[in-house]
Amino acid sequence: MPVAGRKKLLFLVTEDWYFCSHRLPPARAAQEAGYEVVVATRVGTRGAEIEAEGFKLIPIGLRRRGRNPFRELAAIAEIVRIYWRERPDITHHVAIKPVLYGSLAAMLLRRPAVVNALAGMGFLFTSGSRYAALLRAVVSQVFRVLLNAGRNVLILQNPDDRALLVSGGLVASSRVRLIRGSGVDIQRFSPMPEPEGTPVVMLASRMLWDKGVGEFVGAAALLRARGKTARFVLVGDGDADNPASIPQAQLNAWHQSGVVECWGRCDDMPGAFAQAHIVCLPSYREGLPKVLLEAAACGRPLVATDAPGCREIVRHGENGFLVPLRDATGLADALEILLDEPELRLKMGAKGRQMVEAEFSEAQVARQTLAVYRELHAP
Repeated sequence: MPVAGRKKLLFLVTEDWYFCSHRLPPARAAQEAGYEVVVATRVGTRGAEIEAEGFKLIPIGLRRRGRNPFRELAAIAEIVRIYWRERPDITHHVAIKPVLYGSLAAMLLRRPAVVNALAGMGFLFTSGSRYAALLRAVVSQVFRVLLNAGRNVLILQNPDDRALLVSGGLVASSRVRLIRGSGVDIQRFSPMPEPEGTPVVMLASRMLWDKGVGEFVGAAALLRARGKTARFVLVGDGDADNPASIPQAQLNAWHQSGVVECWGRCDDMPGAFAQAHIVCLPSYREGLPKVLLEAAACGRPLVATDAPGCREIVRHGENGFLVPLRDATGLADALEILLDEPELRLKMGAKGRQMVEAEFSEAQVARQTLAVYRELHAP
């Protein structure tokens, strides 16, 4: 039951699993600080987990990939009704569509304290397709209005995204707050020894083309042709709501070819990293990839593209290597160095753990996010 005098914080997130994996620590911190926390999200398998935290859960119908204009208008109307009924003191919108629809609802209902959070620029800003370019132009114009309204602030995860949005005139620099990543549970993700046996190179993510999965498969083929003995593993499944999702038939074909192993979805990522020697993410653009933070916390060396987000956690030559985008050969070359030098792997893994403890823990991210909430309520 609501308690008189408590400030109400409402999260708008498209997926319940994403809230649990990326926004739970700040929500807990807000609750401990006295906020009543409400979570409006599409409920899949994690609803009971959200309610067990003591948060109010409101199921919504918003989908990430919805294109039917009538359904999208219905989704906006649903959000407006929720905001009217709940009357939150702060709304926290996560990802592009909640930022758009939630900010519009907040503006219509004169809810002035809005936190918008973009964890990377997503398919809309990374795709070169004609559809994405057209939609990007429309969204950019809307952003110029919504992101600069009222007492809105925008949380971004890396300086590249900040430069992109500020230089493009989409948001005033004074409204941007930089909070690097979603944080890591450094107790759950802790250093572990390398496993024995054939070295395992792991790419763990949603199976999307723009995560560089194709380049990873190409690098695996090149290294096998060079006579390197290693296992190349894909951990994760597709994402039906993302246009860049790799068809299951393609994943099956790669697995059957023997070039890579497809392990599918994994809910025990510390257990997965315990089986890996090297963790790789040749993504085209990120906010700040949680999988690399978690792998670094487990003491694994990293190989990633020299792309926004990735370069925040991978420091070339210290805890891993940065390679050019869309370059299977460059990726193979970096992986080969680590496959050939076990001592270097251990040294880089230890450095990565130190970095996470110093800069990227869940507690640090939660404190920084709570500071943004308090800023919005400052007199």
